[in-house]
Amino acid sequence: MTQYWKKLGQLYDPTLKARHPKLNSHAANPLPVHMGSDVYRVFFSGRDENNRSSVGAVDVDIVQRKVIAEHRHPFFEHGPSGGFFADGVSIGNCYEVDNVLYMLFMGWQAPVDGHWRGDIGRLIVTPEFSLELESSKPFMGSDSTDPISLSYPWVLEKPLGGFNMWYGSTRAWDAGNGEMLHVIRHASSDDGHHWHRSGLTVPYELGRAQAFSRPTVMTCKLGGFEMWFSYRSGSGEKYRIGYAKSTDGLNWSLHLEMAGISVSDSGWDSEMIEYPFVFDHAGNRYMLYNGNGYGKTGFGLAVLEIA
Repeated sequence: MTQYWKKLGQLYDPTLKARHPKLNSHAANPLPVHMGSDVYRVFFSGRDENNRSSVGAVDVDIVQRKVIAEHRHPFFEHGPSGGFFADGVSIGNCYEVDNVLYMLFMGWQAPVDGHWRGDIGRLIVTPEFSLELESSKPFMGSDSTDPISLSYPWVLEKPLGGFNMWYGSTRAWDAGNGEMLHVIRHASSDDGHHWHRSGLTVPYELGRAQAFSRPTVMTCKLGGFEMWFSYRSGSGEKYRIGYAKSTDGLNWSLHLEMAGISVSDSGWDSEMIEYPFVFDHAGNRYMLYNGNGYGKTGFGLAVLEIA
């Protein structure tokens, strides 16, 4: 029995219409929030002319596979100079605590005299499906476990209470082969607000899978967990989507060949695929993902099938 992703096509192309200056290009990191019936508000990170990202959205009918509303104005903009998201906002996923829906994001900093880096922030998704910043300070910032840079968190509620988080952490900007070593770590929380970081969770392999990005984690029907993520193997390589499995969510094994999805022969996702978001709807498991240019060509939709 083999699982694979059947591509359903490019769902949103950000180049077709003139957009708000803060969303001038790109539709990266698609994140669906269920509005009702078959409709999702798919938030994404768009960029301005200076490559600073803000959060936009389109409303999508997943079953009909079409955009039914495009929102011109950003739902949340990058912050002022000196703040932890001054140079961009890249969204991860949502989780609920005490009837409040939170959206986690990576806040970018790109100082003129240093390397870019990130911290994790948290937004509140209102009942009207708009976004509000919870705090101007990072929700999770650098510490002795993650001293360099943080990225793309994914949170999943535990069946018996509490929460798991998987997130990106930089160990080195150059691992010796011209590519960064950016790994996936784990944290846990009893209340969804205070987190204990437990360290490396997904193994890496230099020259094969060493620059990870945006994990998306789901529970398996037969128990355990499965994860899809973006990864690069070395300098000059383009993103692909990889796969890992775990029985407990803490100890993972890499199975890159089992991702079930790769680049197309031609078109909008023929050079690279990245930033997956996996979710279930109406008995199907779907994946939203980006293609060429880190989301410059928008995002597409795939459905999981078993052969």
